[in-house]
Amino acid sequence: MFRDEEYRKCPERKPNDSVGQLPDFIERKLKACEEEAFKPRKSGKPLVIGNRIPGSDSIVLQSNDYLHISKHPDIVRAQVSILENSIQELVMSSVFLREGSDKSIFEKSMADFMGFESSILCQSGWAANVGLLQVIASEDIPVYIDFFTHMSLWEGVRTAGAIPYSFRHNDVEHMERLIKEHGPGIVLVDSLYSTTGDIALLEDIVDVAERYGCVIVIDESHSLGTHGEKGTGLVSELGLTKKVHFITASLAKAFAGRAGIIVCSEHFARFYPYLAFPYIFSSALLPYEIAGLQASLKIIANADERRSRLHENAKFVRESLDSLGYNIASQSQIIAIESGLESEAEVFRDSLEARNVFGSVFFPPATPKNRTLVRFSLHSELKKEELQYLLRVCEEIRDEVNMWGWKSTKRKGR
Repeated sequence: MFRDEEYRKCPERKPNDSVGQLPDFIERKLKACEEEAFKPRKSGKPLVIGNRIPGSDSIVLQSNDYLHISKHPDIVRAQVSILENSIQELVMSSVFLREGSDKSIFEKSMADFMGFESSILCQSGWAANVGLLQVIASEDIPVYIDFFTHMSLWEGVRTAGAIPYSFRHNDVEHMERLIKEHGPGIVLVDSLYSTTGDIALLEDIVDVAERYGCVIVIDESHSLGTHGEKGTGLVSELGLTKKVHFITASLAKAFAGRAGIIVCSEHFARFYPYLAFPYIFSSALLPYEIAGLQASLKIIANADERRSRLHENAKFVRESLDSLGYNIASQSQIIAIESGLESEAEVFRDSLEARNVFGSVFFPPATPKNRTLVRFSLHSELKKEELQYLLRVCEEIRDEVNMWGWKSTKRKGR
């Protein structure tokens, strides 16, 4: 604290006084972003931001709420009940929470649901992956990572100071060659890849990793809730639960919340809270958020009809787009159409939005260079007529967007 006389000597500063121009080293980064992301676009906005705002009658295929439960009355009631009736919410790190807390009860529910001994609730899927890798990886442990895995896994490797050995997407032979060359380590894959919507060759990947004594981490963000019996995920569906060391997931997808989860052994869960920086130095989720997740878990476990509709919708759209000539790799509710160049994706996006259809644009660093795509994320409650309209639009704009000239289309032709 200042002594009174020192405080009086300080120049008066108004709340809106400018601190001046940012230093050159920051301005250079901002300028580079402007040159790469803003100026090349006709609108002067980044490619992910379109020129139109969806209306109430728009078909919006951008949400990861695959089972369409974010506004489910059971979730809303659970959250409101806690907000109205709790005396005081403790805003602090999870490290200080004791057994028997709402958090530990939910963790036990998730572990039982997924067939594991324990689970660790994190602030986000990003925090779960970065924290886990920070704990289990190090500079002397090789990490074998599929090229298309979530960026949070890549960031976890970087945070741990480990060396990533990237193998070609879903190329198990390439992964095995790298393991033979560099020795046992950690294998990182997604079960369902959010960029292209295809599914990992989990049985083969786990078999190779197990044979060479590798730790196996599978990110189930986009398959937890949508796949497997009662939504327990692809690892469970394929009978691999006892062979996988860690499953991670964002609970901001089918669970429609704002959290992440690490599913693991009880032994590991005991130590993780005292080793992972994202866990130690971030505040815990609040009780009303955990109540919403607990309600989501109950809904998901009883959502077979929603899952069935989701898979029917996805199959219908995938097969129809394929028959229209679009080259898609999807095996799921995530359906990505690769246009290639950013300029081609911009035309494609604008043509869709002009007809009231909104998808999500993915471009570097989310995709490889010149592999820009538009992604449709389907959900279980889309009406048949909405899907048919989407397909009519995709049919009528093929010439307008030069779909026949895209590199992805030509690859399909070969």
